[in-house]
Amino acid sequence: MDPRIREHAETIVDHSVDIEEGDRVVIQMPGEAEDLAVALHELCGERGAIPIWIAHSDRASRAYLRAGGEEYETPDHQQALYEETDAFIIARGGANITETSDVPPENNAAYRRAVKPVQEERLSKRWCLTQFPTSGHAQLAGMSTEGYENFVWDAVGLDWDAQREFQAQMVDHLDAASEIRIVAGEETDLTFSIEGNETLNDYGEKNLPGGEVFTAPVADSVDGTVFFDVPRYRQGREIDDVRLDFEDGEVVDYSAGRGEDLVGEILETDEGARRIGEFGVGMNRAIDQPTYNMLFDEKMGDTIHLAVGSAYEETVGEDNERNESAEHVDMIVDMSRDSKIELDGEIVQENGRFVFEDD
Repeated sequence: MDPRIREHAETIVDHSVDIEEGDRVVIQMPGEAEDLAVALHELCGERGAIPIWIAHSDRASRAYLRAGGEEYETPDHQQALYEETDAFIIARGGANITETSDVPPENNAAYRRAVKPVQEERLSKRWCLTQFPTSGHAQLAGMSTEGYENFVWDAVGLDWDAQREFQAQMVDHLDAASEIRIVAGEETDLTFSIEGNETLNDYGEKNLPGGEVFTAPVADSVDGTVFFDVPRYRQGREIDDVRLDFEDGEVVDYSAGRGEDLVGEILETDEGARRIGEFGVGMNRAIDQPTYNMLFDEKMGDTIHLAVGSAYEETVGEDNERNESAEHVDMIVDMSRDSKIELDGEIVQENGRFVFEDD
């Protein structure tokens, strides 16, 4: 076994979810990630925790969603398992990233609505979402298998204490601000309020790799236009060059260079899917290129991302309304040139460089 797999597992167990004696742990990952599952089971055994491994299969998911149509019940037996679980460790790493590309979007939307209570139960516990490097993801990223392995383990193996301190500077700026303005190129000019909401510092706990700070806009405050120029995959299909126009917090018009039908299906999932639930700033400089994997791409330095759909409960102040939705779909804006982030009229980042960042 590559020793970096053991190091990856140790980071998950000791840093991300802090596994303790007696913890009931669900490990969910595909068969391609068996080495990581083995390392995690060994560490759980050393710490007196109780693991189970649920093997995820994109092929099985595709078969179910294509056969199930648009009618799904909440899987109560899965929710019962989650209610009895203390910590979740989830890794992506399927062989074919486009396996579910021929599942109708309306089937996906219906299924996500049905499993929303189960997902909320999981999110209420300790959890970590990470990546195991596979040839399928390497191919999607345009890398060799070895090159992608190095990329993944470099990104998850940062000095997370140092990264936390670096990102805390941006947290302080956001916590002191009321209004944010995002300008990028000729198409993005967006404003929104974060008054009363909380900024979180993601340094490799729930997401590994970490490398972002994020908060929630006040639901009805988003106005202007944003153009997402970094492509992404969603439900096995590519979305690119997405433009969203906002008035009073709601999407009133949209377009996309690729995947426009899918964008429309996402926005029609429910009322909350037409509003922004998250604003995040990428700050992980070890991630320096897009790989069609949002777990990494949203952490890239020189980017910001916005998510249509649900807001994380921890980011919403007690006097503000939380945006709720079965969806949470992140999309990215390149901020490396012709761009700025303004907080209450003061520039905190310009062309990718923060005011507090050393040359």
